[in-house]
Amino acid sequence: MIAKMTQYSFILLQGDKEQFLSQLQQLGVVDITRSAKPVDSYSQSLLDNINTLKLDIDYAKKGMDDTLLGLQAVRETIVRELEEARPWGEYDPAKLEPFGGIRFFSVPAKRFDPAWEEQYAIQVAEQNEKTVWFVIVGDTAGFPLKPLPTPQKTLSELQALLDEQDLKIENHRKVLEGRKDDIPELQHHLRKLQAELDRYLAGTAAVPAAEDTIDTLVGFAPAECDEAVTAFLDQADVLYIKDEATLEENPPIQFKNNKFVRMFETLTDMYGRPSYDGFDPTPFISVFFLLFFAFCMGDAGYGLVLVIAGLLLKKVPSFKDMAPLVVTLGVGTVVIGFLFHNFFSMDISQWPLFAPIKGVFIPAQIAGNDASMILALAVGILHICIAMVVKTIHATRTKGFAASLGTWGWTLLIVGGVIVAAVSFAGVLNATATKWVVIVLGVVSALGIFVFNDPKRNKLANVGMGLWDTYNMITGLMGDVLSYLRLYALGLAGSMLGMAFNDMGKMVLGDGSNPVLWVFFILLVLVGHTLNIAMCALGAFVHPLRLNFLEFFKNAGYEAGGRKFNPLTNNE
Repeated sequence: MIAKMTQYSFILLQGDKEQFLSQLQQLGVVDITRSAKPVDSYSQSLLDNINTLKLDIDYAKKGMDDTLLGLQAVRETIVRELEEARPWGEYDPAKLEPFGGIRFFSVPAKRFDPAWEEQYAIQVAEQNEKTVWFVIVGDTAGFPLKPLPTPQKTLSELQALLDEQDLKIENHRKVLEGRKDDIPELQHHLRKLQAELDRYLAGTAAVPAAEDTIDTLVGFAPAECDEAVTAFLDQADVLYIKDEATLEENPPIQFKNNKFVRMFETLTDMYGRPSYDGFDPTPFISVFFLLFFAFCMGDAGYGLVLVIAGLLLKKVPSFKDMAPLVVTLGVGTVVIGFLFHNFFSMDISQWPLFAPIKGVFIPAQIAGNDASMILALAVGILHICIAMVVKTIHATRTKGFAASLGTWGWTLLIVGGVIVAAVSFAGVLNATATKWVVIVLGVVSALGIFVFNDPKRNKLANVGMGLWDTYNMITGLMGDVLSYLRLYALGLAGSMLGMAFNDMGKMVLGDGSNPVLWVFFILLVLVGHTLNIAMCALGAFVHPLRLNFLEFFKNAGYEAGGRKFNPLTNNE
């Protein structure tokens, strides 16, 4: 849900601005409306220093920096020169000067023509199955090959340079290894620079008044922090006005969700936070993204791999924030994969181990159709119905009941129709009762859609707009529902590809009597399923995200437009 915000307007003497902002940073709960980018040369300089320090910390963690990269580049050049000079042996240019001009050549062994030795003073220096290296002393007029650059250093000189460069690299690595102990101090300095930039940008947001003698600032804090903020401001030397935040002031958006839902807030931020009068879609994303992801993977074995990967990510500092989400997606995949009795593309419902609980598995077919396809469509219909209910509740809350009768009409027609169909199919209602419920729903919905969709508009205009909405709803809704077939298609594709790797492994293994073939079998199955997991995970991330961002958001009337709550803090 979206946290309620309190707006604070601050009036203070211009000379007190820096001290006041520093105190706000210590408090750490007030979002001062400010630029997110540098606004002048000083803020740009601070940002450049921050970026440089981030690079230094990253290099220190990896045991690398620009100097080491430069030393390694020089070493690669020396190695290349050494390899080019090796065929010529311990070549000394001074000893060959009395012989006149000498040209160096190399040619693929298949192209070397022995007849050249009769026409030119050729001496072969080295050759192998692929290449021949040779020199020509004296005239090379008419020779079909271009000469190589003349070696400038002997092998011993180049080897000495290489040894010297290796020593420089080793010494510099030792220096870098010692810098790892400085990482905490560098990180502390980075936080101080970031806090200084944040405070400076907040200061530039101040509006001067009274002939530049006072500054005014606007900030927002969560309403639940009112007591702490008010106590702080009462002690500070500042005049402030406190009021409930309104949409017109564009307050920042802070989500208040439980630990499970918070893992999925990153996905909401990928699309954009809602406006202050909007609704938080993260609780719905958390449930359906997890369900859709697991549906697309559809394999309990792949889910176990994800769980293990998530647990390992906890030990990697740069990825530990993602670890809980990966583990959660893995657990969801294990559950759905088990219900679909799929384990590394093997049907576990046929295993004697699971014979006692065979009844919990989802059957292969429902009403004569593929069960996965039916469930994908059913989940899609449920997803859209929930989106329409959310849209109706939100419209009623923000616009009022009378102004949202058109939305109510469509929700009653679609959602009510789905519920009636489900109840009737289950045998709860007989044919007569079903007919009268459908008639009542149709009449009430039609009144909202065609007559009262806009109370301020002419009734004939409402009818025309209702017809247009009907066309858009019918064509759009069918496409939206069919979009959920991608859940079935992705799950089926992953399962079939996994089965193909299993079958190839069985073909390689044969009867299992040859121990060597077991090695190839294991390698083939491991590589095949690793590739399949990677492809399935990519599709299972992208397509469920699309179903939430397009189908759900469109039918829920969700619009992004808010900015993330970013309190002024000292980053400690």
